[in-house]
Amino acid sequence: MREEVEQALDEIRPNLQAHGGDVELVAIEDGGVVKLKLTGACGGCPMAQMTLKQGIEKALKERVPEVDHVEAVK
Repeated sequence: MREEVEQALDEIRPNLQAHGGDVELVAIEDGGVVKLKLTGACGGCPMAQMTLKQGIEKALKERVPEVDHVEAVK
């Protein structure tokens, strides 16, 4: 599952990088919990939580059905 999540993040990453940010996969836990770290401009952006849930989580779930939800770590 890790490889599939990494591939999905690689597809999402250019959109984040266009705004000066990026995303890093920290861990995948039992139950399909994906832990991500938003970096660069995304790390301190007031819209980061929305980007995480409405953008990244939605895209990951579409591409990797085993993903239950995404959590941000610092």
